[in-house]
Amino acid sequence: MDSQYKIIHPVKYLQDHLAQEVRPDGRQFLSFRPISVNISSITHADSSSIFKIGGTTVVCGIKAELAEPKIESPECGYIIPNVELSPLCSPKFRPGPPSDQAQIISKTIENILRNSATVDLKDLCIHKGKIAWVLYCDLLCINYDGSVIDACIGALSAALSTLTLPETLYNEATGNTTVHSMKRIQFPIKTLPVSITFAIFDDQLLIADPTDEEESLCLGRLTIVMDEEKICCIHKPGGIPISHDLFLKSLMKSKHRAELVRRVIHTAISSAKQEESRQ
Repeated sequence: MDSQYKIIHPVKYLQDHLAQEVRPDGRQFLSFRPISVNISSITHADSSSIFKIGGTTVVCGIKAELAEPKIESPECGYIIPNVELSPLCSPKFRPGPPSDQAQIISKTIENILRNSATVDLKDLCIHKGKIAWVLYCDLLCINYDGSVIDACIGALSAALSTLTLPETLYNEATGNTTVHSMKRIQFPIKTLPVSITFAIFDDQLLIADPTDEEESLCLGRLTIVMDEEKICCIHKPGGIPISHDLFLKSLMKSKHRAELVRRVIHTAISSAKQEESRQ
């Protein structure tokens, strides 16, 4: 009976729960879902990870290729994130070209990487104006239940943290590039950004880590990205404004959540390295 009521009156169903100061999944307003990280799950990628937030699951695979640097930045390589929201992850998505939502999320992640300075693109350059690495970061959502940007950033941060690239030398005299595929070098990252999303229902009600159902019924969303020291990015895609008090509350919760997420990622990386050393 409860499930039928939810289908017929989804807004009223959610409002009834929120009026009792509890969410449909039993969480408090500012409680988060559990997270988990799996490292190096894709063997044919240069680096990979699986990141889960509650029911939302994103797989990240990074593939490095050599290319000529862009004319406007000859001393830099570049990173190309691509988010795929397939029909397998949710019935709301259809087969075919990338949806508008997938393209928006891809662009958002690109902006987050740039604003957080996670990667110094100069570290990807092998020889100025001649040859550089391009990192193709494919982010596949295999289950969609809200906070997908958070899961994408978590998966990407974990994958970048374990990325190794083959030693590559450029001979300026001959113009030849030599790749030593058996000698791999750990790629340096500057920060470990963490994304935290909130849903806004009115100027008094803010909920953390919203599910897909909560996101579809809220009046606004707010995503805060933090590194170890500061706020890197604030993303608010329209909707109603957020009050000063709720914004301060979201900042406080974001700081604690970011610390937890980083601990989980570091623990997963340590476990993966220990497993690799035993093999």
